[in-house]
Amino acid sequence: MAQNIYTGFHAVEERIRRYENQKSKAVTLKIYYSKIGPRIKKILFNAKDAGFECIKVDDEYISNLVKDLPLELQDSRGIVLVTEGEKQTSENLLSLDAWIKTCPEKATVLILDSVTDPHNIGAIIRSCDQFGCNLLVVPERNTTSSIQENDIIARTSAGASGWVNLCKEKNLVRAVQILKENGFWIYAADAGGQSLQNVSFADKACIIMGSEGTGISRLLEENSDVVVSIPTCGKIDSLNVSVAAGVLLFERHRQSL
Repeated sequence: MAQNIYTGFHAVEERIRRYENQKSKAVTLKIYYSKIGPRIKKILFNAKDAGFECIKVDDEYISNLVKDLPLELQDSRGIVLVTEGEKQTSENLLSLDAWIKTCPEKATVLILDSVTDPHNIGAIIRSCDQFGCNLLVVPERNTTSSIQENDIIARTSAGASGWVNLCKEKNLVRAVQILKENGFWIYAADAGGQSLQNVSFADKACIIMGSEGTGISRLLEENSDVVVSIPTCGKIDSLNVSVAAGVLLFERHRQSL
């Protein structure tokens, strides 16, 4: 039976919240903890209330649980969530065709083109949650396809990966065309475009972010309505993609208030 291991206060807390209304006899949920502090006490209280089994162990037991995880996930803070039989798809995984039929009159979509670093993706998802992005679209072909099973993303996003609506598309150009046909204006984030301070976002707005190395693909930029740039005054070439996404989503959110 497949086993998933989650570490970090935020990731564990969000997993508990997601399972509170999704109890299933087919899923085994266990929390192992070696320390007791205010934060862990709160987590254990909520976990027991949601039906999790909570087991007190020593530090060595915790270390053995996390030893095969990536190095950045091995800092468990003394608490680890282990699940068996967990469904590999989540309720926030949607198809674009289905989502577009119930899309609100004012909506924000963010498309990531070739953004593969899980830390960047996690930080972007956190901004999506904080600034009301209605849908995150990622390409199916690369590492973001495992976005909901990626512990680094879950931890970096502070658990928001379980709440932000996600769509995986084989063809991002097709996704953009569908959005345009349904009233969305497409804003490609790239250097040399209109300054963000001079851009008024449409009620239905789609923002495209490219990787720091290759940027946005030519076809995606050609299918955009506006190229938008963030005015900066630094000495280096550009902002980190997750920071840039946060700035753009904040400005979009500010305009919609």
